Amino acid sequence: MDPIEIIIRLTLGFVAGTVGGLAGLGGSIIMLPALAWIYGYDDEDRTRHHVYMAAAMVVNVLVALSSSIKHAKKKAARRDVLLPLIPSMTFGMILGVLSSSETPGRWSLVAFAVFIWGYCLYNVVTTIKKMEDHPIDAPAPAAWKIVTIGLFVGAISGYLGIGGGILLVPLLQFSGVPLRHAIASSAGVMWISSIIGATLKLLSLRTITYADGTTLTVTDAMSFAIPMGVGAIIGAYLGAMLTHKLKLPHLKLVIALILSIATIKMVA
Repeated sequence: MDPIEIIIRLTLGFVAGTVGGLAGLGGSIIMLPALAWIYGYDDEDRTRHHVYMAAAMVVNVLVALSSSIKHAKKKAARRDVLLPLIPSMTFGMILGVLSSSETPGRWSLVAFAVFIWGYCLYNVVTTIKKMEDHPIDAPAPAAWKIVTIGLFVGAISGYLGIGGGILLVPLLQFSGVPLRHAIASSAGVMWISSIIGATLKLLSLRTITYADGTTLTVTDAMSFAIPMGVGAIIGAYLGAMLTHKLKLPHLKLVIALILSIATIKMVA
């Protein structure tokens, strides 16, 4: 690969990791719009978007595993939340990946844009009205609630090619899980579900073809994922440090607004 290309992809991962670490966002929602802007698409069906999704999902594994290790050291993840959450989100992730691989890339692209716009609206609402946290010793929600959340978030994440933390954390909070435990549980489940989701997405590339019969390849996706993954891990570490030093309460809202505008170009 051209050294310049390696630098571009390394830088993209670094920026995604840093911004994600600062604002508490997943790397995919930064990487997917950026990949679309920089590299574009080859056809009207946006078939190449499946390659970008696969690459982003591989990077999610690395970032989620790094975050999970940090939370595990602090013993913030709850067993009574993780036990029903891990299998349900993993199963949902499988369903989402299989569904996305059977549809044109533009469908996942439009769904991703709608998700970003919805996320932006959510940030506007929560910026105006803060969500109340639950006591740290609050009991775990009923298992069926956690299973339902896991299936829903897993399916959405697999279909869109994202980690799912930005959706999982608020839903766990709504169900009664304290924010600290929700974040730790999200990190704890995502690296497991992301491994399965990323592997399945990579394998599915061989079944996706352009109109001329050309097949997508794992090599193409990994050529993006490896340098971006290295950059994302470094950036996430930097972003996590800066978030404790920079007093920017509306940073997440600003980033979400920028992303919502960026996705307009993706679907245009």
